Amino acid sequence: MTLSVQDITKDFGGGPVLAGITLDIAPGELVAVMGPSGSGKSTLLHCMSGVLTPTDGTVRYRDLELSSLADAARSRTRLHHFGFVFQDGQLLPELTNLDNVALPAMLCGTSRAKARRKAQQLLDQLGLGPLAGRRPGEISGGQAQRVAIARALAADPDVVFADEPTGALDQSTGHEVMQLLTSVVRQSGASLIMVTHDPKVAEWMGRRVEIRDGLIHADSRQPGRSGAES
Repeated sequence: MTLSVQDITKDFGGGPVLAGITLDIAPGELVAVMGPSGSGKSTLLHCMSGVLTPTDGTVRYRDLELSSLADAARSRTRLHHFGFVFQDGQLLPELTNLDNVALPAMLCGTSRAKARRKAQQLLDQLGLGPLAGRRPGEISGGQAQRVAIARALAADPDVVFADEPTGALDQSTGHEVMQLLTSVVRQSGASLIMVTHDPKVAEWMGRRVEIRDGLIHADSRQPGRSGAES
């Protein structure tokens, strides 16, 4: 398993947000985490990615127990092995699109020239090659999300975490972004774990995990959407 969550809980002081969740993510698997507002789905994503530590239980990434690592070690693991796509992109406005994409690889120790070559390849793959020299404020929201997808893949992660990646987009643009996101993640061989409230968005994923009141309510696989699909 790429990621294994065993009986994790998370309490912020006002009662448990996660009440005991066990979940395994296989290599190359595409998983939608769904649930109503306040169900704990984003908290689960943050615990799985090492952004938060669970109150109890364990989160393992390969042979590492993320939940017991110090903050600096968890940060290194996220930098070298995980990619992130957020609802608002969170691109750095002062950098060009090319340098936004190249940044994670450079932080991992890749030379600037090599990182920028990889970034250009990813932007070309996502249809954004001519926009490499522009800044995020000079492109559309859908284009910015495609830049964010390229950035998430720049350091060749094992797992990509996406938190409502189409939430700020119109339906047509969101459809385009999901098509590109699932396609390039499948080609890379990474696992994709995505939080969404939208059943239409979840249809792009191979597996759907529904969270309610901090517990897994349902866990199902969708025919024709397996993580190994090309």
